[in-house]
Amino acid sequence: MKQIVALGGGGFSTEPENELIDRYILKCSGAENPKICYVPTASGDSDICISWFYDFFNKMECQPSHLSLFKPPSGDIEAFVLDKDIIYVGGGNTKNLLVLWKEWGLDRILRKAWEKGIVLAGISAGSICWFEEGLTDSYGDRLEPLECLGFLKGSNCPHYDSEPDRRPAYQELIASGKMHAGIAADDSVAIHYVDDEIFRIISSHPGKHAYEVRFEGKLIESQIPAEYLGQA
Repeated sequence: MKQIVALGGGGFSTEPENELIDRYILKCSGAENPKICYVPTASGDSDICISWFYDFFNKMECQPSHLSLFKPPSGDIEAFVLDKDIIYVGGGNTKNLLVLWKEWGLDRILRKAWEKGIVLAGISAGSICWFEEGLTDSYGDRLEPLECLGFLKGSNCPHYDSEPDRRPAYQELIASGKMHAGIAADDSVAIHYVDDEIFRIISSHPGKHAYEVRFEGKLIESQIPAEYLGQA
């Protein structure tokens, strides 16, 4: 079974006091004490992001580690990755992430991990990277479409409710045919794919949503309520 959990926002890096989505990701592996590996490429291996990861997951029932492409592990990167139960990709610059991954062959390794049943998860850049296309701010102060890995069909837009320019830019690009139809997610929402289909949409706060956005003679945005993981 292939699994991807794509976060529009939230998780340990932005709301560490709210454990709901990250606990859900840990359970997706089915392991009692899962090996979870953080990939901070998009942030340039930010020390603070790596610290946040360990501060959070050292308190959980799991075995945390991280993969740096700036200070790679000695030995075989592929063996290191394929030994894990969960790969969790952080946010940052998606274009830089993709360039480095392809240079190191990590894109190929991650596809192998996905097909093997290792859970792939990520926030923001770590969400859009799995799709055919993503809406990215990698180019600076403008939002642009970016060709991504294509594990999942269509396009993806994170931070749909928290960054004011995201929604109109995503709609305009899809309406103009410059981006494929796709799915957007509010902060604190995660879209869980099993194989190539949406299995579940969850949130760590009530009242959050995902959205299917497509153009069929006119722009159509269909709101999909997320299942709140806490108590109602």
